[in-house]
Amino acid sequence: MSGAGAAAGPARQRLRAYTALPVRVVEEHQDVLPFIYRAIGSKHLPASNISFVHLDSHPDLLIPVNMPADTVFDKEELFSELSIENWIMPAVYAGHISQVLWLHPPWAQQISEGKHNFLVGKDISTTTIRVTGTDDYFLSDGLYVPADQLENQKPLNLHVILINPTETSNNQEENGEVISAKRLKLNTDDTANTVPASSSVTSGNLDHSSSSVKNKEIQNASALNRAECSPSSSLRNDECPIREVAKNICQVLQKGDAFVLDIDLDFFSVKNPFKEMYTQTEYEILQELYNFKKPHKDATEEGLLDCVENRVHQLEDLEAAFADLCDNDDEETIQKWASYPGMKPLVQLVHSLKSRMESPDYEMVHQAGLTCDYMELPHHVSTEEEIEGLIQSTKVLLKNMPKPTLVTIARSSLDDYCPSEQVDIIQEKVLNLLGLVYGTLDVHLDYSTNSSL
Repeated sequence: MSGAGAAAGPARQRLRAYTALPVRVVEEHQDVLPFIYRAIGSKHLPASNISFVHLDSHPDLLIPVNMPADTVFDKEELFSELSIENWIMPAVYAGHISQVLWLHPPWAQQISEGKHNFLVGKDISTTTIRVTGTDDYFLSDGLYVPADQLENQKPLNLHVILINPTETSNNQEENGEVISAKRLKLNTDDTANTVPASSSVTSGNLDHSSSSVKNKEIQNASALNRAECSPSSSLRNDECPIREVAKNICQVLQKGDAFVLDIDLDFFSVKNPFKEMYTQTEYEILQELYNFKKPHKDATEEGLLDCVENRVHQLEDLEAAFADLCDNDDEETIQKWASYPGMKPLVQLVHSLKSRMESPDYEMVHQAGLTCDYMELPHHVSTEEEIEGLIQSTKVLLKNMPKPTLVTIARSSLDDYCPSEQVDIIQEKVLNLLGLVYGTLDVHLDYSTNSSL
């Protein structure tokens, strides 16, 4: 157990436990954060050192660019500022989340694979939240600053992990008939499965276990994985990589005091909605206008700062241009902005848009452009077989991991990231999977029941 985890042991023992695993299902992903904060407030989750296991086709690790960092200390104001792409990092800066594990499908490659350790803090010059992370994902949004420019620094351990689909199987193991013998728990209080409904249980009996028990559970997970992926194992070989992933995740979770399992249904099938709003030519022009010029591979701090400064100016000019076009998109306005460096393609773009629609939504055009920086948004409408393969991988993963304190699920269908014709089927599969692995669930559908219609 790490020092931080061991030191936090007494605090962990004071946490309350749910009698059944809560599952909160929302439509827009940022709407899960209030439920995480509610669990912190009710002392079901600790106020710090939470691990966040995030299955999604998008990292969601951007930051509200102009939001004052201190907004995180007024939760209602914070919730009103968040969007689907930027709701996790404020919780890191607030000190709640210390580890994020982004588990992504093969078609989502926005952040380079592996472990990224960096700081999240308040930029002393702008008072906004910024990071020392140097991945293109952060640089292209102008979020990088050097460590000496950050105050109230919070370290973040980010793990980017690929999850491949697994071939489906009908054998007894995969139908869940022996799950109970293999599932591990982060807490010893699996009351949903071990406490009879008629039992009288006080809150004191439901307290979390000590750090040493959690450590033993995770060591058992590693041993289980090694045994099941041995050459003599009767299980299919294509499951072994997923079991190895689970083993690595268990080692990471050992450093935290609790973890939240977060699933976006677009993990299983995803669309880039902007590709359906614009023609191929218009989309290619957006890619040209918003193209991010990457720094040199061995760039110095000065080189990174120059890169970010140039990027910020580029995005500010584009935002101003489209804001101006919202007011007046006559030829004079178009030509004025086209005279700016790198903005010449704006003429063709606006002419094309005006030829197709009476009044183009230039604010939406700008939002689309922001997704066209160094890499397109993932777009992969999965077949039934691919969805089932990822469900299978998720099943193997969760069976070989500890039990989370809370599960959050985002549908992401109203904005068309998860295909509306698939979202209900995927949701049913995921909820069935969670019930199979964890037993009794306390499911809350926190969205309109006709949202996918």
